[in-house]
Amino acid sequence: MKKALIVFAKQPLPGRVKTRLTPFLTPVEAADIYRCMLLDTLNKVQKLERIDRFLFYEAGDDAAAYFQTAATGMEAFPQRGSDLGERMSDAFQQTLACGYDVAAIIGTDSPDIPVAYLEEAFRRLEDEKVDAIFGPSEDGGYYLIAMRKLHIELFQNVPWSSREVRRKSLENAEQASLKVSLLPTWHDLDTVDDLHRPELLDAENGAPRTREFIGDWLKGRG
Repeated sequence: MKKALIVFAKQPLPGRVKTRLTPFLTPVEAADIYRCMLLDTLNKVQKLERIDRFLFYEAGDDAAAYFQTAATGMEAFPQRGSDLGERMSDAFQQTLACGYDVAAIIGTDSPDIPVAYLEEAFRRLEDEKVDAIFGPSEDGGYYLIAMRKLHIELFQNVPWSSREVRRKSLENAEQASLKVSLLPTWHDLDTVDDLHRPELLDAENGAPRTREFIGDWLKGRG
């Protein structure tokens, strides 16, 4: 089985990433923590064996040049589409058209996600009765989506950036008679409350840059 993992990412520019962390963090600090999360995620996925890795980035400015350096060893492509659903559909379509049997997409909001969860997604797709895999996040979205063929209906009429993302996606799957398998729930790093999650300070979480940033930030607050 030929497997592909797609990482969705943005260039870490102040005012363009992690805006929900401001004003608790300055725009520059928010960009810094996003850069840490991005690099930790890219380093973590390198640990996956027999899985090809690709990066799809939000186009703009000098993003292409940035990711040539930041994502060394990964092919990088600009995202295409008017919303997140269209961009993910396009990334799946491009990747599966290259001959991959299965593909998964993750973002960079969960740098401490256990590698075992990513491996489990591909393992479950070996079951031909499973059409799609979701990794639920605590905020109502998902940290991973994987499938064997593009089921574009999963992305239709979804209220992106809301707590209804996963509910609507699963409703779409049910209406299309698709068999879905859910991974263990994990969390995103989106708000100031998330900065206090103990998992992010775990020395074994595989996210050293993010861990160091948060540790220094917490110390600075006294």
